[in-house]
Amino acid sequence: MTAPTHLHTMVARQYHGHAHEPQPKDRVVLDYDARFLRRKVLTTESGARLLVDLPQTTSLDQGGVLLLEGGGEISVVAAPEDLLEITAEKKGDLVRLAWHIGNRHTPCQITPERLLIQRDHVIRAMLMQLGATVKEVTESFTPEGGAYGHGRTHSHDHGHTHGHGHGHEHSHDHAKGHSHEH
Repeated sequence: MTAPTHLHTMVARQYHGHAHEPQPKDRVVLDYDARFLRRKVLTTESGARLLVDLPQTTSLDQGGVLLLEGGGEISVVAAPEDLLEITAEKKGDLVRLAWHIGNRHTPCQITPERLLIQRDHVIRAMLMQLGATVKEVTESFTPEGGAYGHGRTHSHDHGHTHGHGHGHEHSHDHAKGHSHEH
């Protein structure tokens, strides 16, 4: 007798910042806070159970994939969430506002026209006092990574190589970005 499919749990013990396969087996849609994890059971878009059991706490990025035991990938999608959109009349003022946000260690998504942060009434009041225009929006949140460009500001082993067992290696050169060696 086989177990009912709804009790079957897929397992992912590895994460990679971008897909290798043309089509994922499924997707997980997670907000910013939920994309920071080590071990957790998630529900995919199709309703399947997925046990994520990574070697260390990891910040999952929009477009990243969880590698399934036995093959296949589950893509990571940034869920829409309640945010504050910050703009300024003069573009130079946006840089100053970004500095104040960063000085408070608040995750921030930065574009040339606007900043996005999670809703926070204290930060909102500070920004408005500094002359910002602040508007509530609901959209995906993909803030800047940590000081070395990797996820959140947690420790990271630099100069590492990821072996993926599918014919090529990936190495990370923090000065030049992400490179592939085939």
